[in-house]
This record gives sequence, structure tokens and C-alpha cells, in this order.
Amino acid sequence: MAITAGEEVMARDSLPSGPPELHVLAVDDSHVDRKVIERLLKISSCRVTVVESGSRALQYLGLDGERASVGFDGLKVNLIMTDYSMPGMTGYELLKKIKESSTMREIPVVIMSSENILTRIDRCLEEGAEDFLLKPVKLADVKRLKDSVLREQGEEHEERRSCKRKLQDEYMPASPCDPSSTPMPCPSPPSLQPPSKRPRLLNVD
Repeated sequence: MAITAGEEVMARDSLPSGPPELHVLAVDDSHVDRKVIERLLKISSCRVTVVESGSRALQYLGLDGERASVGFDGLKVNLIMTDYSMPGMTGYELLKKIKESSTMREIPVVIMSSENILTRIDRCLEEGAEDFLLKPVKLADVKRLKDSVLREQGEEHEERRSCKRKLQDEYMPASPCDPSSTPMPCPSPPSLQPPSKRPRLLNVD
């Protein structure tokens, strides 16, 4: 049964709040496989956008030289899961396009295939694929991927915060009298002792 746009919005709005939410772009030319991976991702509390081809995925990501089509919401994509064997553009070719992009190359890409061909797996991993999953994809696979991506994003976020704090510390103007910041000594308070008296000279005629 087809899912209407309204039902998709309701499914998104019903996702539990709290932990960070991943937006996954799922690419597969098989209608059945798209529905399976979409269901697994929604069970795992992920936002899902499904497309049927590599060219549509590039269009959604804005890598086809044209503006995204009407109906795509432009949400930031945190993970791309694509089938390997697709007409027109294979998952491997889509992977290469993404990794060649300066703006999208950091997005993890997972290749899915029903064929366990070692040379194909090695080629995808060498090109930068995050993982290679054999179909049928299991719920445990999706949860493992989600945990891995969230962990990496958390580490990157903490690293950026640490770098920001370091820069603030380096460029924050120090107090003039901060003993740990400037080599110049702080001026000493004026002496409270009375000035010494000069000796009186006696004129001897």
C-alpha cells in the first residue's frame, strides 16, 4: 500500500524526541527493498528520505548541477544507504560522486547488496564506503550504523567545542595584573615611609 505525503509527515512527527535524530537518505531501485529499509530506519527512530535511483539521490543532495526537485525538504543528511546494483548509476558510481564532492564527502555512505562478491566489497571500501551490508538488511545492522554515526558526530562536536575554547583562551585579552599572563611586573604601590632627610651642611668659616 502506498504511503501518502500526509502519512509520511505524521510518521516523522510521531518520532520520539530526546536523543539526536539521524536523517538517512536510502537509495534503491526495488520498491520492496525501499519499503523494507524505510521501515527498519523508522523503527530505529531515524528520519528517512527514499529515492529510486542514483541520479535522484544526486538531485536531492544538490550534486547534479540543478536545484533540488519540489517536495524535497533539504534536511541535512547524516547517512546514505544505497543499493549497489541499480540501472543507470550503480551504488559504487554514486559513492564516487559523493566522495568527490567537497561539501558531501564527509557523509558516511553504506553500500547494500544481495551478492557477496569480495572484489566488489573491497572496491567500495577502498573508495570510502563506511560499510557494506548484505541483503536482507537486519534491524541490528541499522541500529549498529546509527550508534556508530551518532558516536562519531558526538566526538566531532566535542572536538569542535574544545578547539573553540582553546581559541577563546588564546585570544582573550589578559588582565594587566594577571601574574600568569604577562611578563611585565605589576606596579608596586607607592611607599608609605616618609622621605629620608638630607643631612644639613654646616658652613665653617
